[in-house]
Amino acid sequence: MSPTFTSPPGLSAFQSTVWEIVRQVPPGKVTTYGQIAAMIPPPGTMNLKDYEAFGARWVGGAMAHCPDDVPWQRVINSQGKISPRPGAETQKEILRGEGVFFNEKGKIDLDLYGWDGPDPEWCRARGLFPPPVRNSQSRLF
Repeated sequence: MSPTFTSPPGLSAFQSTVWEIVRQVPPGKVTTYGQIAAMIPPPGTMNLKDYEAFGARWVGGAMAHCPDDVPWQRVINSQGKISPRPGAETQKEILRGEGVFFNEKGKIDLDLYGWDGPDPEWCRARGLFPPPVRNSQSRLF
């Protein structure tokens, strides 16, 4: 049984890394909590399996506390949807203003609007993993 982690080891450093990555997402593109988490090595001495279980959730927590200069609206869930919470309608409106289209079920086509991530060299220079490859089923990974 995996341990339960309420927040990542080195919370402040983890959040800063999340925000640095999200600042790279251009207008009209979106990424997922999981894609961001997959670029960040497990913090501290945490093993990869445990990190994979909690990373996307921690990215969500970082996004809930991000500074004003972070384009928070460009991070969505792995289903291509905006996660239900206060501010979800505002997020949808901002993304529409950036030219992102939602289908009748409220989903974004990740094949069309999904961000492929920053340049792998940019990632390496910051000690990050290269962005994961998207498959063609409107999901990441």
